[in-house]
Amino acid sequence: MKPDLRWPKSKRQLLAIQRKRKEVALERARQSRFLKKRIPKGKAEDIWHRIPPLTKEELRAIPPERFHEEFCIQPRNKVVEYWRSGGATGRPLFYPRSAEDMQHGLRAFERAWALIGATADDCAHVSFPLGVHPVAHLYARTAINHGIGTVWCGAGTNTPSEVQLELIDQLKPTVWLGMASYGLHLANLAEAKNYDLRSSSVKKIIVAAEPLSPVKRKKLETAWGAEVFDHFGMTEGAFVAGEGVGHHGMHIWADQFYCEVVDEKTGEPVPEGAVGSLVVTPLWNNTMTPFLRWSSGDLVSISNQEIPDQFPWSVFPMLRHERRTVGFFKVRGVNINHAELEDLLFRDPDVVDFRAEVYNEGDNDVLHLHVEKRNADREGTVEAVRRAFQISPQVTLLPRGTIAKDFEAAVKPPRFVDRRG
Repeated sequence: MKPDLRWPKSKRQLLAIQRKRKEVALERARQSRFLKKRIPKGKAEDIWHRIPPLTKEELRAIPPERFHEEFCIQPRNKVVEYWRSGGATGRPLFYPRSAEDMQHGLRAFERAWALIGATADDCAHVSFPLGVHPVAHLYARTAINHGIGTVWCGAGTNTPSEVQLELIDQLKPTVWLGMASYGLHLANLAEAKNYDLRSSSVKKIIVAAEPLSPVKRKKLETAWGAEVFDHFGMTEGAFVAGEGVGHHGMHIWADQFYCEVVDEKTGEPVPEGAVGSLVVTPLWNNTMTPFLRWSSGDLVSISNQEIPDQFPWSVFPMLRHERRTVGFFKVRGVNINHAELEDLLFRDPDVVDFRAEVYNEGDNDVLHLHVEKRNADREGTVEAVRRAFQISPQVTLLPRGTIAKDFEAAVKPPRFVDRRG
């Protein structure tokens, strides 16, 4: 099967596709017992911003055994696959997919390989978790359509990390795919085993499924000696946006997903380029689960500025991911952004890995950092956090490889845990 790499030829054509498919998306949503109550009468262009964004917590309120009857618009015998969503911040949801939905989802992922310039000369080592969570097998299936060799390892829960390093050494993949945190874990394990990943065959890295800060990107690029590409998607849609060879930002597949940026509090659209909450509507893969104005839980900005010499990508708007809307500790009145804490710690080249937790001790909240370092400087870590957040944490130095065990036992191992009641 050859990949489908048809692109809109112009922004005008792209906008025409959006106008037409928004009406289809609206009509399909009205067929959902759950969604139809949220939608005013009228055409998409007249009522669109009156439709409230849909959240995961609202869907979790539907009893799991009733989800298909309440939300979906085709019978169960049309389901060909289930995709898992969430679980890190609440009960996971399982979305059914029709054969037609799968075709559109695969098409979105086929483009991902073209974005990074991958060809049949490449071989891809896939370390995203394998299972009901779809990202690993979608990348792998579509790589095959491009003639790219594939090594379906999954994360450490599927193939032990030591074995993965052996396979990288033996099978010589040129592209590695996985969560950035797992990529850093493999790099730490390789260092402990005196295996220099920078001299491996891997030249390109695709990361997704968690935010990638500039600090985390640099740490990953330095450890692997490879070019990092940040990709973005969601189980409610598919592959939504990705970074290409020019590294100008992430190109949104706007002919497949209608993306809006709205004010977190008011729900009103923000000016172009301003940061706000991302709202996504699948325009094609909505024949089973007709998501309409899905609030993804991400803070982003979107720009329509055209990037020269990037055709066919130049017709697509650019997305920059700021952070998740969830991702804070409030400790003794101080807001501690998870991403900012992660960046602070990873700026220290001696910090190998860490886990953060907050709990109550008597009448006080305690921020406790479990840190693996190349040296024994505990006080340096305490002081760095105190200067940045005006909070003195408890810091426990762990033996190298301790935190790695979490990656071997969880699909998305939690780096930040709030243990308060």
